[in-house]
Amino acid sequence: MEDILRPLYQERASREETLGVLLIEKNKKFSPSTDHFDVILFIIVEQADSPWQVKHYEFEDKKAALHVVTLHQLNQWLMLGSHRRVVDWVVNGKVLFDRNEFMESLKSRINDFPIAERKKKIGMEFSKLVRRFSDGKELYHAGHYLDAYNNIIHALHHLARLSVIEHGFYPEVTVWNQVKQIEPEIYKLYEELTSSDEPINKRIELLILANEFSMSAKTELGSRHLKDIMNTREGEGAWSFYELMVHPEMQDYKIDLGAVIEHLIEKEYIQVIRQDTKGIGIFHRTYQFKN
Repeated sequence: MEDILRPLYQERASREETLGVLLIEKNKKFSPSTDHFDVILFIIVEQADSPWQVKHYEFEDKKAALHVVTLHQLNQWLMLGSHRRVVDWVVNGKVLFDRNEFMESLKSRINDFPIAERKKKIGMEFSKLVRRFSDGKELYHAGHYLDAYNNIIHALHHLARLSVIEHGFYPEVTVWNQVKQIEPEIYKLYEELTSSDEPINKRIELLILANEFSMSAKTELGSRHLKDIMNTREGEGAWSFYELMVHPEMQDYKIDLGAVIEHLIEKEYIQVIRQDTKGIGIFHRTYQFKN
């Protein structure tokens, strides 16, 4: 198969901007990991007119997909977890071309999962966990049980991914299989919600209590990235919400930042510092972590 596909990638491999070429073959009859194609050619380039280009081909009785992705786009996927199949492709794909050991370095980065990157991803998953759980709890108390169920199950997914990252792994498509090995108690929460014979409102009620406990246990871990950012300000300087929102390190999860800060105030990790405004009796809220 590699020989047949060589004309598709050989010319690209000769270009200076091409960093690596991977081949991923379908290994099951039903294969969502390759979008049901028989083979994926995954080409990583330094830069291109478009961050992600895809072309589809046929040969013999098979289908092939060619993905050309910029390094910036790949890094975004790895950080945001928005294209989880990519982790599997990079880790398990066959290297057809590797410029200056780029692919070897990329595979090592995923296997080693650098601490700084891990901390940021934990912060991102924690922010989504807080938001989904908060929305789910509100919907439950309003009697919207199916919508509450949807949010609570998403919250559990973020809790599961946070746990996988905490243990030094990138979350994969089969995240619950990872969690079952790493933190079986979180897997049991998932089973309770999805498999219990209890009425849906009772299942959600029990999961809200369990999730409250799990979130409390993960709060210190989940807030480290935000704490590191806020502690870069010397002295007693507090941060306005806008200052945090526009900080470069917060761009990937600023949409849930408000929910996270309110959660950390409630758990007494962050204190509110009031500052005078021109309006009498109106104060500007700023924030800093407690020592």
